Amino acid sequence: MTHDDIDIIGKNVKDMYGTFMGKVVGTITDIDGSIQSVGIDCGSQGLQQIQYEQLVVQGDVVIFIPRWRLDSQRLLREKQLTLRRLKALIDIVSENDDMKVDAEIIHEKYKSKLVSLDETEREIKAKLEARLTELDEQMKSAKMLLFDAKVQYKSNEISDATFETVKSCTTEVIEHVTHETAEISNVQRRISDLDMEVQSTIAPPQKHLQESAVSYLDNSEQVVQTSLPEAPTEPVPESSETPLEVEAQSKIPEPPTETEALPTIPEPPQQVTADTSDDNNDNDWLARMEAQ
Repeated sequence: MTHDDIDIIGKNVKDMYGTFMGKVVGTITDIDGSIQSVGIDCGSQGLQQIQYEQLVVQGDVVIFIPRWRLDSQRLLREKQLTLRRLKALIDIVSENDDMKVDAEIIHEKYKSKLVSLDETEREIKAKLEARLTELDEQMKSAKMLLFDAKVQYKSNEISDATFETVKSCTTEVIEHVTHETAEISNVQRRISDLDMEVQSTIAPPQKHLQESAVSYLDNSEQVVQTSLPEAPTEPVPESSETPLEVEAQSKIPEPPTETEALPTIPEPPQQVTADTSDDNNDNDWLARMEAQ
């Protein structure tokens, strides 16, 4: 145990946003004298044991760092370092193909590390979501307390001093919750961006495959275009006829030429002559009457 470690006993403890948490009342050390955890008197919340790595001494104040922040920072640091080494390994192999076989072992090692960090990342994401839920409930409670204090103040149930005290305390809680919520959202965004960068680094063959497919389609289009028939060189006469008229004319048969035999037309049936014997008898009778 160092002299600085002993000096933390009796000091006030605040969170990263300046909110008072309590005082350090003692420490628990390992066999080698290093501090493992610190006991903090949090007033009505009682005595709490906090890991020593979550505390930072700054002058007369001990700053408390939440667990989610330590875990997320460690995850980002380890993942960024593994990604940088993986990129460096890929660059080395691209510059010298002879080292490809030797680099396979190290490459698998880095990929295994990323897989193990994925499991840690899922746990951290769950903690961040749970903390955001807690902060949302605290924000609702603080706003409700402040609103109720305004109602009591307007109804002359509490004094000006009491209302100002409630207003000051709730405002401090609201600012605390706002800052921590913004910081958690920033950490979530950094984790998401790093995931995308990792995926684009460890899966480059898919990109090359897509590029090959695009180049194949381009070559296929060029082959089809070269196999098309050439356009006629003679000018095509313009016609004002519509496509329907042209199609109708193509269906009308052409007249026969002189050399072609004309079809034989059947003769009309002969008319039957009427019997005129009765008319001749009438004419003879008239002639005899005129002679008499």
